[in-house]
Parts: sequence; C-alpha cells; structure tokens
Amino acid sequence: MGGGARYPYPKEVWSPAGGWWTRPSNWKTNTAIMFAGIIGVSYGVWTVSAEKEYRYNEPIRPIPSMRWTKQYRDRRADKESDKS
Repeated sequence: MGGGARYPYPKEVWSPAGGWWTRPSNWKTNTAIMFAGIIGVSYGVWTVSAEKEYRYNEPIRPIPSMRWTKQYRDRRADKESDKS
C-alpha cells in the first residue's frame, strides 16, 4: 500500500515545492509565517481600498461596504455629531 518504495530521483532537478518526498521539519513555523504575511497584506489592501473607494451614485439601499468606506463613515460621524 502507499505506491511502493521510494525510488532514486535526479538530484539536479529543482522544484519550488521542495522536490520528491519533502518533509521540512519546520513546516508549522513556515505555515504560520506565511499565514501572518497573507493576513498583513490583506489588511493593507483592505485599508487602502476602503480609503480610496468613492461612490458617485448613492446606493438605493444600504450595502456592506458603507460600513467601512471613508465616504460614509464621515457622513455617519457628521450625523451623530448633529444629533448631540
């Protein structure tokens, strides 16, 4: 079971995935670092996108991006300060 024994493979072949039968000892650390990197980049893209997003036509009904877009956050803050 399992596809047979490991066979000899060419050592000069390079693979970005690590080659044949790779089992890096620090795979958990590598995975955590990449996960943190992906989260960091995603947060940065999200923040820049929310700051630059602007709608020229007002939506008819509320849409999710109105919660974090700068255009509507400023408007909501103005309304709350007018009520006080």
